[in-house]
Amino acid sequence: MAAELASHNINVISLYPGLVRTEKVMANAEFLDLTNSESPRFIGRTIAALYADKKLATELSGQVCVAAELARILGVVDIDGRSPTPLTLETA
Repeated sequence: MAAELASHNINVISLYPGLVRTEKVMANAEFLDLTNSESPRFIGRTIAALYADKKLATELSGQVCVAAELARILGVVDIDGRSPTPLTLETA
């Protein structure tokens, strides 16, 4: 998709979130370790910051990005001020 939309100056990434504190996750919070979880707003903040950084968005177009890793690059923190650890094959 990124290749097809590049001629229209549209950047495309696949953004992989961590454990998001959705309503269903919170309903089962007693069974989960939420110490590295993300609020639903965290990914939105990350997307907004990437949208504002046109140069980085263009460089990353066509790639899969881990939301917490991208947030660190962009200086984004969650609504509680925390910076979740990126969940990757290396950190799992």
